[in-house]
Amino acid sequence: MLTATDQALLEAKGISEAQLTQQLKNFETGFPFLRLAGAAAIGRGIKAVDATEQERLTTTWEHYKQEGHHVTKFVPASGAASRMFKDLFEFLDADYDEPTKDAEVRFFEGIHDFAFYQALDDACQVVEGKGVDALVEEGDYKAVVACLLGADGLGYGQLPKGLLQFHVYDDEVRTPLEEHLVEAALYASSAGVADVHFTVSTEHHQLFEQLVNRVLPEYEARFGIKYHISFSEQKPSTDTVAANMDNTPFRQDDGSLLFRPGGHGALIRNLGDLESDVVFIKNIDNVVPDRLKPVTVTWKQVIAGELVSLQQQTFAHLRKLDAGCTRDELLNMADFLERQLCTEVPGLRDMDDASLAACLRQKLDRPMRVCGVVKNVGEPGGGPFLAYNPDGSISLQILESSQIDTSNPEYMKMFTEGTHFNPVDLVCGIRNYKGERFDLPKYVDPQTGFISHKSKNGRELKALELPGLWNGAMSNWSTVFVEVPLETFNPVKTVNDLLRPEHQ
Repeated sequence: MLTATDQALLEAKGISEAQLTQQLKNFETGFPFLRLAGAAAIGRGIKAVDATEQERLTTTWEHYKQEGHHVTKFVPASGAASRMFKDLFEFLDADYDEPTKDAEVRFFEGIHDFAFYQALDDACQVVEGKGVDALVEEGDYKAVVACLLGADGLGYGQLPKGLLQFHVYDDEVRTPLEEHLVEAALYASSAGVADVHFTVSTEHHQLFEQLVNRVLPEYEARFGIKYHISFSEQKPSTDTVAANMDNTPFRQDDGSLLFRPGGHGALIRNLGDLESDVVFIKNIDNVVPDRLKPVTVTWKQVIAGELVSLQQQTFAHLRKLDAGCTRDELLNMADFLERQLCTEVPGLRDMDDASLAACLRQKLDRPMRVCGVVKNVGEPGGGPFLAYNPDGSISLQILESSQIDTSNPEYMKMFTEGTHFNPVDLVCGIRNYKGERFDLPKYVDPQTGFISHKSKNGRELKALELPGLWNGAMSNWSTVFVEVPLETFNPVKTVNDLLRPEHQ
């Protein structure tokens, strides 16, 4: 039973009672596991690109940019860096004072090699009256960590990753935000403009804008381009209600309903608001110093060229469908759907012309993404699969472990023995062949959300995650996988990852 307060809250967030009812029903029923046809591999859903093809696709992308199309780099950047410092937070709370665990020892062994070392040393001087080295020599390791994480010092424990100092150069220190600005200039600028969009949290929005305002003139002068930088936040309408363990609405101490952010899948709406033709998507922490950027730039151009090439062919087929097609032309389109877009439809060639044309239009006239995938080296996360869709067709999907039935030995074998991994390296086409924006939420598979267990003020609760941005939120897109070098994937999940050679 909803109270007047509940209804006012729903109205303020832009959530309907029907949506609330469906969310609570999802807690009761759960979400089905996906039915798998197999793990994608080279020659079966993943394309390997040789040197000749690299050159062709790079040229295709350069020509596309020269035509003045609107290109955007979309960077999800709202995540806090607190998980990066999990080991250091535990050290602060530990009943010992000297580094003991491997992560703690490694941090202090490499402390001079962090890009933020000078800023940390300055903070220690202000807060403690002594620098890092003096504090370490006295055995006051926790004072150093407190200066790194606490609000009195650098405050890194509360900041988003995008604002942390990641890389040091001879004459500057760069944050991930700045590295993304550099990348945008190198492969995503069009008609002299680099358009970069960051999704940020409300609490850090102003800090992002301040950094951009401070550094932008320097990068514009360096690359001879203009930047268009924009920000957005997750929409309140994408929040999800929390539930008690018996699936009833979770109410806070004041009796109000508890809503939580719906996860990165909520960003499909932010993506859909862009006016762009082509959008690159890359996580905020997957950046490298300039000396390693050439390989990243090359392969970004390759996957973008693949997108443009496939899009041009798709658009040509759709225009033919508008004009009317012969049987042979329809069968040629069916070949394209199966061989180039890796989508199988049972009985496709047995359909009559009208049914075949309708099916082809439905499968071709949708958003498109080309995803770079890397060889699996044991990193946690999702991978490329061939999966069944609700209509019985088979297409390429990026799946997380939560979407796979772990009690099915065959599926677990596919997951554990998969040859490739998803590094979140996407380039997307979000306009149709008429130049109109796709309504991206219409292409989400609502049955691909998942439920997690959290707590609030010591009370257990169930949380509802929306279909992930590159998982179920793009389930009904045309998807193509291209193998890219492992060197293009250098995420920073823990602070000590910054000590890896790739970030030095």
